Amino acid sequence: MLRSIAILILAVVGFVGLNSVYTVNEREQALIVYLGDPVDAVNEAGDDDPGLHFKVPFLTEVLIFDKRNVAFDMDGEEIQASDQVRLVVDAFLRFRITDPLRFYQTVRNERGAELRLRSIMDDSLRGVIASIPSQDVISGQRAELMERVQAAVEAQVATQSLGIEVIDVRILRADLPQQIAERVFQRMRSEREQEAARIRAVGNQEAAEIEADANRQATIIRAEAQRDSERLRGEGDAQRNSIYAAAYGRDPEFFAFYRSMEAYELAVDNGTPIIIPPDSEFFEYFSDQDGG
Repeated sequence: MLRSIAILILAVVGFVGLNSVYTVNEREQALIVYLGDPVDAVNEAGDDDPGLHFKVPFLTEVLIFDKRNVAFDMDGEEIQASDQVRLVVDAFLRFRITDPLRFYQTVRNERGAELRLRSIMDDSLRGVIASIPSQDVISGQRAELMERVQAAVEAQVATQSLGIEVIDVRILRADLPQQIAERVFQRMRSEREQEAARIRAVGNQEAAEIEADANRQATIIRAEAQRDSERLRGEGDAQRNSIYAAAYGRDPEFFAFYRSMEAYELAVDNGTPIIIPPDSEFFEYFSDQDGG
């Protein structure tokens, strides 16, 4: 009987002892709540107090919060830009709990913080994007946009005193909705096709002008070449006639004989019949066997 009582006492002592201690690792921070009222924070931001700690058993609750950066993604939402174009925007936010007491008093836990920050992020995104044309958002001017969104989020977090610090705000995607994107693509393709048709028309016109100019220049060159050839041919004929005349003047008989030989070569071909009187002057050099 005494042994059973001793075992029971030891069990009770052990149970009470286990409920009198708690541990906090270096990645965590703890808020001590006594009878429903937060009274202390352990290993909070700026402190270095992890390890084993004691508490009043059964009357004290220890709430553990993450000391590291916490991140969550926003669901893609349609937001209207300043030019009335709707965009689908995806974003994410990272924050860190800096004041566990204030954090507990305002949002209770990380789930409550996420709900509150989602509302702040949505309001900040809509406010900033509503002041910017959609083209500036889509074209990649994200750095300035994200700075403005983060500044708006930080301002609201500071105003509401949530006990957190906003580390980073990023816009992952900002695109047109699918149905609008298809219409925009069709319009862009139509504009590109019109531009291509205009460029081709201008190119065809310039090609026709170049071809016409080339044909005109070719006609001029051929005419000038024909003119020069006629002139050279006339000069050659004149020189030839001059040479013939000089030769005729030196030996008229030989000149007549030479011209008759050229005429025979041109007029008498192999197998060509010629009807001419025997005493014709054409064959005068054939009438004398000596070629006189």
